[in-house]
Amino acid sequence: MRRLGRVHSLIACGEAAFAIALADSLFLSISPDAARSRVLLFLAISLAPFAIVAPFIGPVIDRIPGGRRITVFIVAVLRCVTVILMISRLNSISLFALAFISLVLARTYSVSKTAIVPTLVKSDDELVSANSKLGLLSGAMGFAAAIPAGLLQLIDARATLVMSAVMFGLAGFASLQLPRHVATTPKAIEKIEIEELRSLQVRRIAFSMMLLRGMIGFLFFHVAFWLRDESAGTAWFGLGLGLSSLAIMIGNFIAPYLRRQMSERAMMLFVFLIIGVIGIYAGVVGGITAGIILISVTNGMGSVGRLAFESVVQREAPDANRARAFVKFETLNQLAWVGLGLVAVILTLPGAVGFGVVGFVCMAGSIYLFLNRSS
Repeated sequence: MRRLGRVHSLIACGEAAFAIALADSLFLSISPDAARSRVLLFLAISLAPFAIVAPFIGPVIDRIPGGRRITVFIVAVLRCVTVILMISRLNSISLFALAFISLVLARTYSVSKTAIVPTLVKSDDELVSANSKLGLLSGAMGFAAAIPAGLLQLIDARATLVMSAVMFGLAGFASLQLPRHVATTPKAIEKIEIEELRSLQVRRIAFSMMLLRGMIGFLFFHVAFWLRDESAGTAWFGLGLGLSSLAIMIGNFIAPYLRRQMSERAMMLFVFLIIGVIGIYAGVVGGITAGIILISVTNGMGSVGRLAFESVVQREAPDANRARAFVKFETLNQLAWVGLGLVAVILTLPGAVGFGVVGFVCMAGSIYLFLNRSS
């Protein structure tokens, strides 16, 4: 886990610098004042990498000997090359193509990393803790890297991209130290593996995760468009995103403790219950403060739910199917994020009404998990 943690830290630093470098670009600009067509384009582009990854990358990662380690190495090197190419193309239309490639590569790394984790722990009981540590590393290193990246951004966005490229390059070299695992599996047991992936426990927590991701997407765009007409709306939205990042780190920190006290299903029920109560309260009270609290809590609890979900799939999915399984589930999750995000963009509900929607949907999710607790 230490070696994977080293790679993940470098990737997080590269991602932070990359995001800051392109923060003012047309591609990643989703400020509250952005036109609806711009946001709709962003939603479409954010979904596209899943369409690329799903049919091709998962099976490749699973089938070739040492595929996960090799994939992490190739992704890191290609991220480095892609960022270098961006340096001279910040004002070019080709930036769109390069940014799209970066999204595909980022998703490929995410799938590979999640598939590697179960091979590095001693028992399934350590999965939540291991995923939590990686999440904390990502948040801490991303925050730490944001400081020098922000200073470089004041000089020139190209300098920030150079920092990002260096981090991805170092991650590539570090990935060569990861253990080599052969993931090929005889075809004779593939049907059994598929049945295990369709088990009731996996299907229920996958549905819960999809609903949770959908609510996170809905709330993100709902708050963004709602704050557009508020005084200092952009500053409030930035504060909400900053507090959400902090909440995600807290969620990663408390998740292992919750796992020691309850099952993954109970963790997911707890997540929906907390978001549901805060959402209904925010819907009744209304106001910017309530909205900022809700988006922060939702993202923080979302990280707890994600860790519970990943733990179940990592434990229930056979080794050879893990990459494909996570590609499949992540594709559905992203569809939910985009789909409910579109609802928020198209309808533009009043602030309190949107908060109430989140609260009632999540309360319904908690009731669903509670009624099915014994099966």
